[in-house]
Amino acid sequence: MHHYEHFWLNPQFWVAVSFVIFFLLLGKKMWGALAGALDGKAEGIRRQLSEAAELRAQAEQMLADAEAERAAAAKEAEELLARARDEAVRLASAAAAEAEAAAKRRERMAMDRIAAAEASAVAEVRNAAADIAGVAARTVIRATHDAAADAALVDQSVAELPKALRAA
Repeated sequence: MHHYEHFWLNPQFWVAVSFVIFFLLLGKKMWGALAGALDGKAEGIRRQLSEAAELRAQAEQMLADAEAERAAAAKEAEELLARARDEAVRLASAAAAEAEAAAKRRERMAMDRIAAAEASAVAEVRNAAADIAGVAARTVIRATHDAAADAALVDQSVAELPKALRAA
């Protein structure tokens, strides 16, 4: 290896200096391009993060809205069920009252029919008894009365007629 008196005379020194100058000039340009690319990439990532945050906020809002709608729908469904239960109870009690009233009407009608049948039967029995009594009386009167007894009855009735007229 050759030893130089001054370091600036050494070719390796100048290679190193030119290498440093080359990297400074080229590195500055490359650093600018690389930094611009990295800044662009960082800006793109920031934009994507911002969009993601915005989408997340929208999704959370949609979720909150959906939960509120679900809660409102559940509450409305419970209210509908409560109204339906109340209506069913009311209809059941109305139907029971109507059935009871109908049963009482049918019972009253049956009792009226029974009373009418009893009255009709009593009237028929009385009519039959009157007919039988009339027939029996005629038979007894024919057997026991003669024309003289009839004349005595007529005379007695005519004699009591003025007294009966005054009493009336």
